[in-house]
Amino acid sequence: MLEIPEAAFIAGQIRQELSGKKISTVITGYTPHKLAWFYGEPESFADLLRGKSVDGAAGYGGLVEIASGPVRMLFGDGVNLRFHEKGEARPKKHQLLVEFQDGSALSASVQMYGGIGAYEEGSLDNPYYLAACQKPSPLTADFSEDYFFGLATAPEVQKLSAKAFLATEQRVPGLGNGVLQDILYNAGIHPKKKIKDLSGQEQSTLYKAVKSTLTAMTEQGGRDTEKDLYGRPGGYKTRLSKNTVNQACGKCGGTIRKESYLGGSIYYCDGCQGL
Repeated sequence: MLEIPEAAFIAGQIRQELSGKKISTVITGYTPHKLAWFYGEPESFADLLRGKSVDGAAGYGGLVEIASGPVRMLFGDGVNLRFHEKGEARPKKHQLLVEFQDGSALSASVQMYGGIGAYEEGSLDNPYYLAACQKPSPLTADFSEDYFFGLATAPEVQKLSAKAFLATEQRVPGLGNGVLQDILYNAGIHPKKKIKDLSGQEQSTLYKAVKSTLTAMTEQGGRDTEKDLYGRPGGYKTRLSKNTVNQACGKCGGTIRKESYLGGSIYYCDGCQGL
């Protein structure tokens, strides 16, 4: 799933690979998918995009937005984006295929669920998209310690666990259950620990872990559990994920555990992330 590091890194790959390419063909909804939805009318995507050239891309939270003149394409966190060279076979299943005049292409396919959009700049009135655009990213200086403390000291979050605080309600758009695990591991905080029980020092440590962990993930091309624009796994080796369950903790020698919690899985070290 696209989260902050993957969205930022893939947007950079798109800028490098696709900038200047002119769109020739657009195929929308080729493979029906019950949990694929569209921002805008899919029937209008071809008319909006055909003849436009890619001139930019940006990651907003867990979203990737591609600019083509006055038109934008948007891809949500459950969408796999892949670049295809001229002559390379296109995927058999996809929800959007954009072909360029030079014979290359970009495909978008939904895994479990995900949204795909094409619309005029400034016309998308989607609360998740707007929050991701408006709130500061942890990858920027605007995501300051004071800003984070403002989130962590709000009365309505005090009864929440660390997982619920960081990964729900779009408090930090694009920070989801995937990147959450290593953030809390690096901070030494159990996913179930309540925000009200964090000391001032623990809040500061958590803030630094958010910043440093997400920066490392982005700089290394995303997590090794996810894939980039070319289908390659990210270069960041996750400390806590499906790849490390039941292994020994590299810091304390404890065991990496997995549990179900709040509608998903949590991973933690039973030695250095105690409750």
